[in-house]
Amino acid sequence: MEFKEQLPRRGVTRKEMMRRVARFSKLKGFDGGLPDSRMPGCERTLFNVIGFQPPKGEGGGMQSPVGADASRMAAIKISEGFNLGYCKALPGKGPLLHNHDTNETFIAMTGTWRASWENEKGRLEHVDLKPLDLISFPAGASRRFMNITKGPKNRESILMFVIGGDAPRAEFTHESMQACIDAGVVDAAARPVKRPAKKAGAKTATKSAAKARRAA
Repeated sequence: MEFKEQLPRRGVTRKEMMRRVARFSKLKGFDGGLPDSRMPGCERTLFNVIGFQPPKGEGGGMQSPVGADASRMAAIKISEGFNLGYCKALPGKGPLLHNHDTNETFIAMTGTWRASWENEKGRLEHVDLKPLDLISFPAGASRRFMNITKGPKNRESILMFVIGGDAPRAEFTHESMQACIDAGVVDAAARPVKRPAKKAGAKTATKSAAKARRAA
């Protein structure tokens, strides 16, 4: 009996496919747009490679996992049920504890990354990922990641993240947001404070970040 295909098939032009190619050397990175972007120890650059459209209900602490600006600048602008991006950070750097409404999978590309999560007793556990290792978090799990690569402190490493959905949402935990508010990097409405931090405030921000990391 002749085999019959069941899935729809169509020809795709080269022009269409070239709109689906992303060259890493040409990606634009973003280092802001999230509540903890200006927190000491949280500095990182995010690259929106595929998807990450701005989510519904954006604002008030709810945002795209890559931040407001990056969510509008995808290298490949499609909404096909998943999103992909890269994070580049120095050793010791990474975000505060946060949550997503869909699955998030981390894949270490270079260096060593520590992926932490809050267990059923509210305590933090972690696993360390070497290149090509991965961990997949379910929706609702509070998590964070940090570059823990040994070696030169000025050498960045890269982590890939794949997040489900067409317009996934991210939200930082209450403790993380309070640390950002105490540090003066966001206001009580979770909006970034644009004025530069004073020298005295920088010490407070560092202490708040350290406190949030212990709680995270």
